[in-house]
Amino acid sequence: MKVCMITFRSVTPAQRAEGVLKKAGVRCSIHRTPKWMEEQGCGYSVRLHRRDVPAAVPLLEKEEIPFRKVYLLRETGKPEEMRL
Repeated sequence: MKVCMITFRSVTPAQRAEGVLKKAGVRCSIHRTPKWMEEQGCGYSVRLHRRDVPAAVPLLEKEEIPFRKVYLLRETGKPEEMRL
């Protein structure tokens, strides 16, 4: 399964994002973002299937939920930033 992470500055927007996405039928879950991935300390992320990213990003933008970046998690464990 191709997993992606949408990163957020704090837990509140991540929780809002999870609610909006689940209401729209997108399977996702909240996780702590690894500290080595975030420049500004700890953060939270929503993990979801890669196929759901094209629908998820416009939903978050429509609901004005600020997010940082979207990453594809490679089989090697290294994240790769996705260009939107």
